[in-house]
Amino acid sequence: MASGYSLKDQLFNLEKTQYLAGLFAGASPQFDAAQFEADVMSRLLELELKERIAWISSCLCQHLPAPLPEVADTLRAALPPPLDPTLSDDDFGDFIFAPLGEFVVAKGLEAHCDLGLDLLRDITQRFSMEWAIRPFLNRWPAETLARLARWAEDPNYHVRRLVSEGTRPRLPWGEAVGLALADPMPLLDQLHGDTTRYVTRSVANHLNDISKKDPDLVLERLRIWSERDVQSKVELRWMTQHALRGLVKAGHAGALLMLGYDPEVPVRADLQLGADQVAIGEALTFHCDLSADQDLPVLVDYRLHFQRPSGKLSSKVFKLKQATIKAGRLRVTKSHKFKGDAATFTLVPGTHRIEVMVNGVVRAEAEFELSA
Repeated sequence: MASGYSLKDQLFNLEKTQYLAGLFAGASPQFDAAQFEADVMSRLLELELKERIAWISSCLCQHLPAPLPEVADTLRAALPPPLDPTLSDDDFGDFIFAPLGEFVVAKGLEAHCDLGLDLLRDITQRFSMEWAIRPFLNRWPAETLARLARWAEDPNYHVRRLVSEGTRPRLPWGEAVGLALADPMPLLDQLHGDTTRYVTRSVANHLNDISKKDPDLVLERLRIWSERDVQSKVELRWMTQHALRGLVKAGHAGALLMLGYDPEVPVRADLQLGADQVAIGEALTFHCDLSADQDLPVLVDYRLHFQRPSGKLSSKVFKLKQATIKAGRLRVTKSHKFKGDAATFTLVPGTHRIEVMVNGVVRAEAEFELSA
């Protein structure tokens, strides 16, 4: 990543503000694009990313002060064409439309629930309204869930994805919702067999969120889908792996068994480190020879225990290999780089430990020194 890179400046800047202003000026001759641009830019660059979304929405409310029913046609007319409906994944849209969801929440949450939801359906076809739907779920849970049930069958896959993504228990940056973990399950029942990976990935992420609180609920639902659906086994297999990734890292026996990896099978492991001391900025190279008395599938991860400034250890699991022990033996090799310039995690010199896990069980471990 280049020095000085700023996501907030890439997503929200003068050029993007001018683009949004132009859309609204084209939709309404009364919209003062120049003044809107000036108002937005007067504070935009001093704000963080989520604050920029709120600020642009606030400026839009000032320039369209009438109640939501009176400005809904202008809002719709300002929208560009929907995202390409022939795609099926990774078409998130343009962040500059995120403030439109906040605008709808500000003007419609209390007095215009139905119209607000109508508009969110329109906007989400240009940029995901997963954050904006959540205030409606909290204020009007029954009405919003009923609408989402209809949207789960919408012909536009962005609308269908919103059903799952907007109800996630742990949506990044999203307002917490008061739903019970099981409340959205009927919606996921409708969506799990969707034909687009963009939707099924959201379902998997939703299940992964739930698994942190109620693993049994997730495992039971995946079993039901597996027994009921015979036409979508490949996609369901992918979704199951993605949904259970948190449980697999935690060594959850039920999740591993569902994926075909038995934690109780006897596997022997011989771990060898390339060096007993590694400097920050260098890589630790290691290999592990696995052996078993029979051919069997294995999921191999490794867990690093890092020194922290407090003197305690913290750990993180990394994927290593998904394979089959054949003819009794399998060698796995890895080189792990200890980056000293990571912005989110500071390395601390001292004694570290590595563990190799096979089917969720630690089979071998070793210590090494990380030096400055």
